Amino acid sequence: MAVVTQVLIGIIAALHVYFFLLETVLFKTRGRRVFGLTAEKAEIMAPAMSNQGCYNLFLAAALILGLFVPDHDVSRAFILYGLSCVAVAGLWGAATVKKVILFFQTVPAVLALIMYHIPA
Repeated sequence: MAVVTQVLIGIIAALHVYFFLLETVLFKTRGRRVFGLTAEKAEIMAPAMSNQGCYNLFLAAALILGLFVPDHDVSRAFILYGLSCVAVAGLWGAATVKKVILFFQTVPAVLALIMYHIPA
């Protein structure tokens, strides 16, 4: 796998760790501001967002495992699974929450999937 592809996958994983933090630990402060919510609305949404944050961490974990597991077949499975899930989650988020999610999640994941299949 080309270094540029590894870097892109690493950036996508890091973004999902950040999303996890925004939706869990930082939700009632920075996360609330990022999502444009009042304190009252954030309080109501906090449990659901925390759950969503966990899923973002699972996606990051799959990508990180894909980058570091030494077995090529296992690594490939984690990367393809992680990037595919990120792309689909981005499509769903763009359709149901905010269109900009398409550009922060789906586009980078699809680009990484394409780059992953280009021989190094």
